[in-house]
Amino acid sequence: MAEEEFPNTTHESFNVTLHTTLVVTTKLVLPTPAKPILPVQTGEQAQQEEQSSGMTIFFSLLVLAICIILVHLLIRYRLHFLPESVAVVSLGILMGAVIKIIEFKKLANWKEEEMFRPNMFFLLLLPPIIFESGYSLHKGNFFQNIGSITLFAVFGTAISAFVVGGGIYFLGQADVISKLNMTDSFAFGSLISAVDPVATIAIFNALHVDPVLNMLVFGESILNDAVSIVLTNTAEGLTRKNMSDVSGWQTFLQALDYFLKMFFGSAALGTLTGLISALVLKHIDLRKTPSLEFGMMIIFAYLPYGLAEGISLSGIMAILFSGIVMSHYTHHNLSPVTQILMQQTLRTVAFLCETCVFAFLGLSIFSFPHKFEISFVIWCIVLVLFGRAVNIFPLSYLLNFFRDHKITPKMMFIMWFSGLRGAIPYALSLHLDLEPMEKRQLIGTTTIVIVLFTILLLGGSTMPLIRLVDIEDARARRRSRKDVNLSKTEKMGNTVESEHLSELTEEEYEAHYVRRQDLKGFLWLDAKYLNPFFTRRLTQEDLHHGRIQMKTLTNKWYEEVRQGPSGSEDDEQELL
Repeated sequence: MAEEEFPNTTHESFNVTLHTTLVVTTKLVLPTPAKPILPVQTGEQAQQEEQSSGMTIFFSLLVLAICIILVHLLIRYRLHFLPESVAVVSLGILMGAVIKIIEFKKLANWKEEEMFRPNMFFLLLLPPIIFESGYSLHKGNFFQNIGSITLFAVFGTAISAFVVGGGIYFLGQADVISKLNMTDSFAFGSLISAVDPVATIAIFNALHVDPVLNMLVFGESILNDAVSIVLTNTAEGLTRKNMSDVSGWQTFLQALDYFLKMFFGSAALGTLTGLISALVLKHIDLRKTPSLEFGMMIIFAYLPYGLAEGISLSGIMAILFSGIVMSHYTHHNLSPVTQILMQQTLRTVAFLCETCVFAFLGLSIFSFPHKFEISFVIWCIVLVLFGRAVNIFPLSYLLNFFRDHKITPKMMFIMWFSGLRGAIPYALSLHLDLEPMEKRQLIGTTTIVIVLFTILLLGGSTMPLIRLVDIEDARARRRSRKDVNLSKTEKMGNTVESEHLSELTEEEYEAHYVRRQDLKGFLWLDAKYLNPFFTRRLTQEDLHHGRIQMKTLTNKWYEEVRQGPSGSEDDEQELL
């Protein structure tokens, strides 16, 4: 009996073991079903999506066309006292009112088209604006003031974000305004700390204020945008995590670690991309084919943004530093034709993007679902002004211990007053993932009110304030009887920045930079080693070829104009 039961027992055990092994093996070997990468729309759904996208594109282009006509009228009728950003925002408000009346009369429904989409802003509109800003930092004394600009842009923006965010949080806890938790308060304080003094910079250029003041405000505003976006992303990252069982100190350390990785990682990526572009265009000579050279520049311009976003870094920070590096090194490896083409193309694209954003900012008055709380708005405006003051005045006094060119109290006051808010806070407020919806509407409405308050009120009163503070320059300007021109577009269209054209040979560069005794720190290192390594010094033959190329293109254009239907020598003499 025992011998007959043993084989059965063994056989059953073997079957169980084999079954278990097969089950486990089957579970390990069976492939998991592939997930679709993107939802594919077909048939009628795809057609409706195409129609909706087409109407959105049409509406955006129509708004841009109307804004361009408005800017043209400002230039033609010499309304130079009115900044273009203020005019475009005002036009957007008027267009929003007209569309609202049309929808009320049920003549049309453009609710979907007139809504501002944050993804469109961050993917299409913001990168050209930021890159053009970084690419234009070659002029003036940016690198001479890089320490001061960085201090204001990084530490100053963080101070402002903490002041505004902390004030909102504690006022909410005291039941003075609506309650927001700590991360939401810090997110709002970060996004509202992004300054955009477009109107102020135009006034600075028109009134010929101190160039150091101009560069401090301009440079701070450019770096400040990227820092504000990174800070807002940091707060959003903390919101997505479950931080209920984490202490306040641990939360701060996690936020600091995330910010430092995002800031320095993105800056390093953008800098590396810019340096690679300089080396590529130095050793691959494309100057005889400007179309290929220009195409390569466009690719390198947008390349760091896509890469940074793809690896969870800040594309805005990367494209900003890439623009600065490409302006300083890569630009001087280009042919004169491509240099001028890059300047004009970037200006045009940035102008269109800025105009579109400011127009939709005005439209949002009527298209955005609002939740207005007067106490919340007033306290936020007070905190924004106070946070700007805590940023500017203490840091300026600290910097004056190390600066040869001191920041005067008048300059500090103008810097504080010029902290206008623009398109970036508005887009960031729409991008926040806040719950419930009433909280998101409250943040969005408050942001729109603050942006309009700073642009229309502070921006509109900047010129009288500067003239009041700087009396002697105002008297001299009245004696000269020159019109003050605040049109950024007219100035860009009438000038080519010759200082940004590479016209120095090897001998001229050495005499102009390397042998100078007043260069210190990074400027000396750049002139001695970095610039010669990353840029191509022109020979006399290169200069001769560049002049011939420019002259050939100019003569060809001139001949085509003369051969036109109305072109004649009599007309030419009459014009002269």
